[in-house]
Amino acid sequence: MITVYKNNKLKHQNRIYNCSLGINGLTKNKIEGDGCTPIGSFSLGRIFYRIDRVKKLEVKKKLSVIKKNMFWSDDPFSADYNKLILSKSDSCEKLYRKDYIYDILVVINFNIKPIQKGKGSAIFLHVAKLGYKPTRGCIGLKKNDLIDVLKKITKNEKIKITSRTYISA
Repeated sequence: MITVYKNNKLKHQNRIYNCSLGINGLTKNKIEGDGCTPIGSFSLGRIFYRIDRVKKLEVKKKLSVIKKNMFWSDDPFSADYNKLILSKSDSCEKLYRKDYIYDILVVINFNIKPIQKGKGSAIFLHVAKLGYKPTRGCIGLKKNDLIDVLKKITKNEKIKITSRTYISA
């Protein structure tokens, strides 16, 4: 189990990592565009990566190479809401970015089965921005830390996002 705490700590296999969270904190009632990271326990979906920037990933889950035509719909009015799409729409998240935050991303299966329109989309575990700048609802880790976590996760690993504060033992 990966555990994420409200004080920007992520714990996995007794190792603690710094992380970034949504700019508006955590919430139990996520809605599209609120800038919050959803609280709860979620399975992990596909892992996407930029093959031109990440040469090797050792994982026990399915890997998908990010291509220039890959987007994630964040349009609550679209039939493709909160899904991978292969053409740009009016409202979507581009996966093939100029910056590095989506060099590696893991889909957090929030609002996936079933998808509820407007409840939130594109919640990922991805590479953190410099200085752990807050996200728009995702969780960010340093690239090397994300690679380290991904090496150790199991096929059925879950992520638990909690409003508790991490206190070291």
